[in-house]
Amino acid sequence: MTTLGNSPTRVTIPYTLRRLGTLMSPEPGNPLEVEGVLNPGTARAADGELYLYPRMVAEGNVSRVGRARIVVDDVPVGVERLDVVLSPDEGWEHGRQNAGVEDPRITFLEPLGLHVMTYVAYGPLGPRPALAVSQDTVAWRRLGPLRFAYQSELDTDLNLFPNKDIVFFPEAVAGPDGSPRIALLHRPMWDLDWLRPGEGSRPPAGITDDRPSIWIGYVDLEAARADLSALTLVDDSAMIASPELEYESAKIGAGPAPLRVPEGWLVLHHGVSGPTPKGFELAYGSRYSAGAILLDAQDPRRVIGRTAEPLLEPETAEELQGTLGNVVFPTAIEEIGGRHFVFYGMADSSIGVAELERTD
Repeated sequence: MTTLGNSPTRVTIPYTLRRLGTLMSPEPGNPLEVEGVLNPGTARAADGELYLYPRMVAEGNVSRVGRARIVVDDVPVGVERLDVVLSPDEGWEHGRQNAGVEDPRITFLEPLGLHVMTYVAYGPLGPRPALAVSQDTVAWRRLGPLRFAYQSELDTDLNLFPNKDIVFFPEAVAGPDGSPRIALLHRPMWDLDWLRPGEGSRPPAGITDDRPSIWIGYVDLEAARADLSALTLVDDSAMIASPELEYESAKIGAGPAPLRVPEGWLVLHHGVSGPTPKGFELAYGSRYSAGAILLDAQDPRRVIGRTAEPLLEPETAEELQGTLGNVVFPTAIEEIGGRHFVFYGMADSSIGVAELERTD
């Protein structure tokens, strides 16, 4: 197997991020938010209102997905809290000493006309990717965990490994065979010592760099139109981008849904430098920054551009100090009045907003 992301031609990425401030912080006295609000999804309802779906962390690191209306005064300036839309109620979303539905990413899938939320179910065997769907952005129906089809060339089963940072493309794209498919990005993690001490890292055949990297996979569009449960079956997975630069030397992962721009598909991502502990403990001492990768419009398996420096890195007090300091973690992007705004986690404690701007 070979990495598909490398391309001999690199395109300049003419975008930058300009921070605007903090959008949401934990509400004093709210037990559901005592350990932070962070890493949100967003969705626009039929009434035109824009909603934020924060990860709300209660005592004991128990996460739920909330819903809040975004207050806009030319730019996003705050939120109006509404309710909780997803809790770790299913057996596969909690263990004996852990529980959570974490880090929602929401994409409006145009081919299906519905909102799809990917989230991390923190269950008995650690983090596993899962899906929920909604027609109205209020009620969300679980479709269950993602399932990865067996690919003999990988010489492994992707379902054995924890996986995070799952995000769908909003439009149908050409699959490896050229037919219209639904594509998604994901990030498997190969270290199995957390589950079986001594097992070590077990990357697929042909993967020589075992650092967590960005992969692409595909869903059968026609099958999903006939039965939404087909959205959970992913095939044709391949690695497209691994850590290359200093600010992402430990690992990388996708952020918001890929944004179609004139140059191709713009993928905002987080890059992590510093120590990376085994298992799922917080990476104290690590630094999370936001960068961008540009994928080819016709074949999103091809990386055609990459930012050499972060577009946003921890600088403010809210980004430097919190549950996990030194973190900016982009997870959502929305257009408001012809401008694009990025919503991101700040030090695993609050939610910030930045504007995506062209530099040319």
